[in-house]
Amino acid sequence: MPFPQRVSLKLKMFGGTMAVVLLVSAVIAILARWILVTSLNRELEQRGVAIGQSIAERASGFILDKDRANLVSLVFDAAQLGERKVLVSYIFIRDNEGRILANTFIRPFPEDLRKINPLSENREYGIDLVDFDSAQAIDIAVPVREGIYTLGAVHVGLSKSHIDSLVGKLRTTFLGFITAVTVVMFLIVLRLSNAVARPLSRLTQAADAISRGSMDAPEAMLGLSDDAVKHCQAYADTDLPCWHFDQNRADSETSSLVNSRTCRECRFYRKDGGGDEVAQLAESFSNMIWSIRLYRRRLRESEEKYRSLFDSNPDPVFVVDAGSGRILDANSQAEAVYGYGRKELSGRNVADLEPEADGGGVAGYLRDRDAPGRVLFPKLRHVRKDGNPLYVNVHACRIAYRGRDAVIVSATDITELVEKDAQLIQASKMKTLGEMSAGIAHELNQPLNAIKIGSDYLKMVVESGNSPTPAALATVTEQVSQQVDRAAGIIGHLRDFGRKSEPRLEKVDINEPIRGVFTMIGHELALQGIDITLDLLADAPIKAHANRLEQVFFNLVVNARDAMIDPRGRDRPRRLAITSRSVNGQVMVSVSDTGTGIPESERRKIFEPFFTTKQTGQGMGLGLAITYGIVRDYGGEIEVDSAPGQGSVFRLTFPAARDRPGRGA
Repeated sequence: MPFPQRVSLKLKMFGGTMAVVLLVSAVIAILARWILVTSLNRELEQRGVAIGQSIAERASGFILDKDRANLVSLVFDAAQLGERKVLVSYIFIRDNEGRILANTFIRPFPEDLRKINPLSENREYGIDLVDFDSAQAIDIAVPVREGIYTLGAVHVGLSKSHIDSLVGKLRTTFLGFITAVTVVMFLIVLRLSNAVARPLSRLTQAADAISRGSMDAPEAMLGLSDDAVKHCQAYADTDLPCWHFDQNRADSETSSLVNSRTCRECRFYRKDGGGDEVAQLAESFSNMIWSIRLYRRRLRESEEKYRSLFDSNPDPVFVVDAGSGRILDANSQAEAVYGYGRKELSGRNVADLEPEADGGGVAGYLRDRDAPGRVLFPKLRHVRKDGNPLYVNVHACRIAYRGRDAVIVSATDITELVEKDAQLIQASKMKTLGEMSAGIAHELNQPLNAIKIGSDYLKMVVESGNSPTPAALATVTEQVSQQVDRAAGIIGHLRDFGRKSEPRLEKVDINEPIRGVFTMIGHELALQGIDITLDLLADAPIKAHANRLEQVFFNLVVNARDAMIDPRGRDRPRRLAITSRSVNGQVMVSVSDTGTGIPESERRKIFEPFFTTKQTGQGMGLGLAITYGIVRDYGGEIEVDSAPGQGSVFRLTFPAARDRPGRGA
């Protein structure tokens, strides 16, 4: 820091002012000394000239009369008159030849003075500094004239030591005066600098106290009272709009001074009217402290409100750092659901809670800078501290948390709901198997019959005593083996279909579950005269569960079958067509039939649970509701296009397999 900035304001004011005072005093002293001393010397010289002229006027007669006694008396009288005896060192008169006619010396006349300060013609007087008898004198020579003749000269010697003494006394008196003025100025400047610097020092101390978080000490430091503030309506009601401390909150209408709700005696308008600028600054500082205190109270109330909402939320809530993915805060419900303590959650990476998100989930959302501000992740599989999984619907929203980018994550535990959905789907599959049991039995009868025929043929050949030819034996055993494989395949497929699916998503070729449906009921559909067309060209997998998708297509095919075998459509052809395509990152499947169709009034209800158009005992109305739920779980959409007598087309759209993003919310 530069030197001038390190010096205190008090020292700057005091030093600067005193420097100016001393400089001015020095200049005044020099000028005054020069003026006074010069004037004093000139005055004394004029007095010497007057003394000489007085003596010269009276001495001319005595010189002409050669009356030396009167001349001597004249010079002694002039030298001893009044204060001249101190000022005048000598007086003597000499003629034109240099002879001394009279003098005031009571000792032999000094030879040093005999030829001093000579006068030239027409000069009124002459002044010269002379030395005599180890002393100095200012010699003033005045001519003695009588008419146009010069008779001689009168020399008056003024004591140089006396003149110096007078000058010294004058200098001492003046310097004393200047010193006294300087001391007075010193005291005045010191008092003024203290008066200015002391309040500023208090303001500095108060500001430091505020910086350290103290709101009570500053007003005590400033000697101000907040009694007037406590009478402010806004002091007790922090939501009361008051323009002077919350202009940013006021709208354009209330920000007007005329329309603002303010007190007539508001201290923010009113100044006490006393005190200088520093005192007014201290008062404004006090008002600022009150405003800061008010905002701190508001902030504390806001934080308490946030904390109460945060902790009382029935769902686990996390605050996650957007850059590092670390958990910054978590509520008590998060501790209860996930089994971690709050300290264990703090600093833990959110990816630890979703290890099977496979690049998606909240961790993937944090990495995706182009993701929307709010997203929904349905049915995410999270893991508790003990390793047990749980299923949650996660809402994530980007926020600013303590000056950093963060994401607030709300996880709703839907584990019980997912398990009930699984049970419902499983029950639906079992019901479907029950309904299809006749067709399935027929599917199994075909290979069993073929095996029976082959085994009967071999038995008959053996009982006749003959041996089967190698070619016939090979044919029969091959057919038996193929039929056994076919039966085993049907049974294995039934087992897979009936198995409860794992909740973990897998990549599925959507054509496989479609074909699987017709493995079980294809022959039955054929027996009912339904012409089946499969145009399966989708080549992109989707993330789903194969047996659940099979349940979806099972429900759609069964509904199509029921619509086509309805007696009301007896004359219509029975055609069922299923197509699959991969287009622009999506997999689309359409299931169309030539059934009775669905009226407009019923199309909006067919996906509602327990809605059915079938007769009592022939359906519970859960098939399409389960189908809709399964499709939505895999991020898909399902639409229906149908009209009475025109058949129906169900269109299913799924996203192709990739890291599953969240849904914008």
